[in-house]
Amino acid sequence: MSTWLSAANQLWISVEHFGIGLILIALVIGLIRGVSSPALLFSLAAVSCYLLGYVSLQGLLTNFANEGLVTLVLLLLVTQALEKTRILTQMSRAIGRGSLASTLCRLSISTALISSFTNNTAVVASLIGAVRHNTGHAPTKLLLPLSYAAILGGTLTLIGTSTSLIVNSFVVAAGLPPIGFFEFTQVGIVAAIAGIIVLVLGAMYLPDRQVGSAQQGWYLLEARVIANSNLVGKSVQDNHLRALKHLYLVELERGGIRICPVPPGLVLQPSDVLRFSGAVDAMAVLEQFDGLEWFGKQQARGQNLLEAVISPASALVGRSLKQAQFREHFDAAVVAIRRGAEPLKGGLGDIELMAGDMLVLAPGKTFRQHPDLNHDFLAISGLDISVRLDKKRNTTVLATFALTILLSVFEWVPLAKGLSLLLLFYVGIGAITLDEIRSRFPIGLTLVVGSALSLANLMLASGLADNLAKSLLAMSGGMGVMAAFILVYFLTLALTELMTNNAAAALAFPIAYAVAMSYGVDTRPFIFAVLFGASASFICPYGYQTHLMVQSAGNYQFKDFVRLGLPVSIVYSAAVLILVPLCFPF
Repeated sequence: MSTWLSAANQLWISVEHFGIGLILIALVIGLIRGVSSPALLFSLAAVSCYLLGYVSLQGLLTNFANEGLVTLVLLLLVTQALEKTRILTQMSRAIGRGSLASTLCRLSISTALISSFTNNTAVVASLIGAVRHNTGHAPTKLLLPLSYAAILGGTLTLIGTSTSLIVNSFVVAAGLPPIGFFEFTQVGIVAAIAGIIVLVLGAMYLPDRQVGSAQQGWYLLEARVIANSNLVGKSVQDNHLRALKHLYLVELERGGIRICPVPPGLVLQPSDVLRFSGAVDAMAVLEQFDGLEWFGKQQARGQNLLEAVISPASALVGRSLKQAQFREHFDAAVVAIRRGAEPLKGGLGDIELMAGDMLVLAPGKTFRQHPDLNHDFLAISGLDISVRLDKKRNTTVLATFALTILLSVFEWVPLAKGLSLLLLFYVGIGAITLDEIRSRFPIGLTLVVGSALSLANLMLASGLADNLAKSLLAMSGGMGVMAAFILVYFLTLALTELMTNNAAAALAFPIAYAVAMSYGVDTRPFIFAVLFGASASFICPYGYQTHLMVQSAGNYQFKDFVRLGLPVSIVYSAAVLILVPLCFPF
């Protein structure tokens, strides 16, 4: 009887491992291929485990009350007030002064230090405009280093990046001592300094393009010939539409038929749609043509145009402007679209939008109040969504935030409790409004972390993580714990380049933990292998939000990320792999 029960138990374990394994494989494939948002994919995986009986409802919901997750959410809400302070404004004034090397040093060090205490996406978004419009150096020499410096700065403290707090969530859930605020700072400082040195040297080899140049453009603009236009009845060449400064006539659409290239002798007719490619500031050139009305002109009269970068989590991704009913939904007309260095063709309203696309908008009266702005767009230049705080509240916000961090560092007040009180205080003094909390609440990140905690606990409890760890150990060929540590790091690094950094940390942690337990060594080195590996998104532009922001703003190509990101990744990885075992022995 006992033999039969043992066999049945083994069969159930095998079936459970198979089922969980299929769910995880589907999750990884979905994340790599970008089938849907990470929040939806992780939620589906966790709910599937619940429906199949692998995890109880109580166990599923308990993970959403994890102290590390609560701390992460509170920190993201609190940093909204920091984004309104004058630090970034003062910092942006110094951009462009001095030589390129000194500018890069100041920009990188300042960005890294600020990113170590606040949201790096907000830091990059706040500085993009100042970098693009500086008169001292080509923006393409500065924008990509800006994104990399923000990532490097995030590895200096526990709250520098959401990835560190997510890893800490898993640490707490595993019953281990939580990660200290400055516990891994010594490793992060060396890795950051090494990375910044490479940034300063490597930026010299980035493309040298000035804002407003023809190369920098590649916006797609659209204009229509109105019925009583003086252009009607004359050829393209006679209307001087082929020799425009910083604008190139890409195609002409007549009666639904696209003509590309456009013959110089083609005679214009009423309702012809002309599509140009070039610099957005060259739109003023179209004003000189009587009877040529560019798309969005009526809504843009008498107001400034805005530039907005589409977020990877935006509902606009995969849809055209017409399908999304953009003008009606946001009360804004899209005047032009740009996608990195890729020339776009077709009607503005028919182009399928992608994450990272930059839109030039003519906003209506209610655009500024739209609740989805922060969700659908990574950055909007020309629009100060978060109005700067007055001098008194600016000082109060900075002082109270610093006090909260100090109380946590000296373990006098837990960070979660301190941030809870700080959030209430900020709401009380008007530094943050309830509407801002509602619109900026990180529901997607909460779903990813809460669901990932359930999957990680399930992998550890079922023994699946142990089996994966054994496979990883077999790959090391019995070369010892150091080889296993290196494999865990590069596994995490590969995952973060293929998908998001938070998803990589969620998938790699249970394997790293199981590997450490298999060797019977301290788990800390393996935990930090995941923490630093998940932050090492330097080569692929699609793995990190700030990369998408600077890709559009700087018109970068994939080879630009490889050219600068590969050396940064090598130096950063070398520093981590040498220093972690020295500072945290096995």
